[in-house]
Amino acid sequence: MSEQPPEPSESPEPSELPQSPEPPQPSEPSKASGRSADASPVPVPSADASPAPESPTSESPAAAPPPLATGTATPPSPATVTVPSTAPHPPAPAPQPGPHTTPGAEPPAVPAYLHAQRQRPQGGPSPWQQGQSWQPPVKRPGVTARLRPAAPALVRPAVLWAVLATAVLSALLLGDGLGVNLLIVAVPAALAAAFAARAAGRKLRPWTATWAVGGLALLAVPALRDAGWPTFLAVVSAFALGSLALHGSRSWPGVLAGSLGTFASVVPGIRWGWRGVRERADDSRGRWGAVLRTTAVALGLLVVFGALFASADAAFADLLGRLTPDVSLAEGPWRLFLFLLGLTGALAAAHTAAAPVRWDGLTVKAGKPRGRTEWALPLIVLNLLFAAFIALQLVVLLGGYEKVREATGLDHAEYARQGFWQLLWATLLTLLVIALALRWAPRGGSGDRTLVRAVLGTLCVLTLVVVASALRRMDLYVEEYGLTRLRISVAAMELWLGVVFVLILAAGLFGARFLPRAIAVSAGAAVLAFGLVSPDAVVAEQNVRRFEARGSIDISYVKDLSADAVPALDKLPEPQRSCALRVVQYELRTSDSPWYATSWGQVRAEEILRKRPVTADRRTCYGLGTNGVREGGRGDYEQDHDDYDPY
Repeated sequence: MSEQPPEPSESPEPSELPQSPEPPQPSEPSKASGRSADASPVPVPSADASPAPESPTSESPAAAPPPLATGTATPPSPATVTVPSTAPHPPAPAPQPGPHTTPGAEPPAVPAYLHAQRQRPQGGPSPWQQGQSWQPPVKRPGVTARLRPAAPALVRPAVLWAVLATAVLSALLLGDGLGVNLLIVAVPAALAAAFAARAAGRKLRPWTATWAVGGLALLAVPALRDAGWPTFLAVVSAFALGSLALHGSRSWPGVLAGSLGTFASVVPGIRWGWRGVRERADDSRGRWGAVLRTTAVALGLLVVFGALFASADAAFADLLGRLTPDVSLAEGPWRLFLFLLGLTGALAAAHTAAAPVRWDGLTVKAGKPRGRTEWALPLIVLNLLFAAFIALQLVVLLGGYEKVREATGLDHAEYARQGFWQLLWATLLTLLVIALALRWAPRGGSGDRTLVRAVLGTLCVLTLVVVASALRRMDLYVEEYGLTRLRISVAAMELWLGVVFVLILAAGLFGARFLPRAIAVSAGAAVLAFGLVSPDAVVAEQNVRRFEARGSIDISYVKDLSADAVPALDKLPEPQRSCALRVVQYELRTSDSPWYATSWGQVRAEEILRKRPVTADRRTCYGLGTNGVREGGRGDYEQDHDDYDPY
């Protein structure tokens, strides 16, 4: 069916008539020939003639191409236009197979990538559609995502002020050493955590108070003792107990992870603090200006009148110089680092108190219960081995050492040294055996529980005897060769392991609910006792008593002890006393530590050496030798000295 002819339209103006393209120029035969091959001139009726009806098979005339640029303008011809020809094109040649094409195989009608697109369901979104926004990949939750509570509320102003006080005190006090300054800095940090916990609705529980008091007590060790190694143990233990106070963990995974869990709140704490500062600054801009003006005026008054009073009285100037932190411009980067460290630590502690990670949610898959015989038989054999070893130790302790000496050829000191470290490792491995045995213990009923308590309880009792034997061996060795820092450290560790086995026995009788926390408390108490006892002082006292009994002392060792050993070494006669205290006196005289970075051990040593200064010179001390006696008087010392002393 043919289309209806269009209605006759008004005649266009002469300027609106279609323009015919220019005839091809003789200089461009290729263009003319190409154009004539595709289009032929078709007569067009004049402007006043009515249009003829279109045939259903005829095509509409295409728009005329633009005129070719020539040197002269050719007037358009209103009579004719060129339209594409309706003559069919010649068929395209068939594709030839490539050199690697299998003979007889037809090429695919549709390429593979087009086939994959056609297989997409109707209406499905295309990744290449315009206007569709890119969606980031879904982030999987982290390991601690299910353990974290909801984000805490906006930080309170009291928390921000306590955090700022911690940062300022850290920058001013922690740059000159450790002493009572560490305890001073910890107080505002603890207040920030307390304010944040109170704002979050957390209540103070007995175990939380125990952790907090223990952590603050451990920070008193740097204020009392000058030795660096007990101070390091005390600071690390104080951080662990403080972290447990913030988390309130109970289980084994919770106690182990909670002791270091504050590190997980460092980044969230910084974000929480920044958000709180930004919100508070937007709400109270006027108050911030008043605070800054007040602070500036107070500092100005202190500087002006403090300088006047210091110049008027030398005693007041000395007191002011001791109380004021010595901060110089060269220490700027170091002080800035301490400021940021205090700020970050206080924010992490406050965020942990407001929204602690529930480390108790970490679970360890229980082991498969074993049968009674399969489980108990190896442990019973181990108990018999322990019993045989302990029987021999009892024989030695009760006076049967001569028989052992005849069989081994070792004196009692060598015999003691040979076995202490092995017994220490045996004690540690026994803890591992008990842990694995509890994991695979039978759990069928009351009979299984009785069997587990009997077997493991016997093993704990026998291990306590092994601990006592190890301590006795160390005592014999110290009596023969003297006490050192390492010897007193491993002896203290062995003693604490004995306490752990006593707690395991108590858990078997009364329940293991409090066992993880009880062992953590025992560890903190052991470190606190170790620091308060002053191991350097104990080492010095034992060596002084040994000198009084045998007349020899290792001057080269005791001279490197800290200021805590001065009261004990002061009891030595001259010149041994001066040779043992020369290094300590030089360090104290050259030290310019302020009051907040000076321990009580240093103050006491300075007072002793001020009353009785060192008198012997280097030549005199060199003539004494390492044993503290004159050259040529080493007869007894050569017999007492242990040339091979690993500890």
